[in-house]
Amino acid sequence: MTRVKLDNIDRNILRELQDQGRITNVELANRVGISAPPCLRRVRALEDAGYIRGYHADLEPGGLGYNVTIFAQVGLNSQAEPDLVAFESLINSWPEVRECYMLAGETDFILKIVAEDWETYQVFVMKKLTPAPNVAHVKSSLTIRSSKFDPGVPVEIYPSGGILAE
Repeated sequence: MTRVKLDNIDRNILRELQDQGRITNVELANRVGISAPPCLRRVRALEDAGYIRGYHADLEPGGLGYNVTIFAQVGLNSQAEPDLVAFESLINSWPEVRECYMLAGETDFILKIVAEDWETYQVFVMKKLTPAPNVAHVKSSLTIRSSKFDPGVPVEIYPSGGILAE
């Protein structure tokens, strides 16, 4: 994966695609101020360099029957690398776990989990998560509402038009 130097056009492309992944190449090119062929070349270069990891649709969880979102803090008995990798591999096989982050500090992992309802989540905890190898404890936090959902990262455009070497 070769990193490219990001100029403001590249950063504009990244920002536009992050905000609206289904934009056509022609519309994207118009928005960033270049013609379509070089725009497509830049998008492909950004994909090849790993800046663009993929494209997805933002689905409404409730419409698909997932009415609760829970954050579970998981503590493990062992933090040896093979044990961490084994836990990560296991949770990657569970579709209800949507995100997983390893943390520094008191909690080893935080999981974002979706479920049909609280009872379904409790079954998941009792049948899968708590009895999983190396799991010492689970602390659950049920979300009440989402006040902000802004996936991705801020993409800054530099006034000088300068290039940020990555």
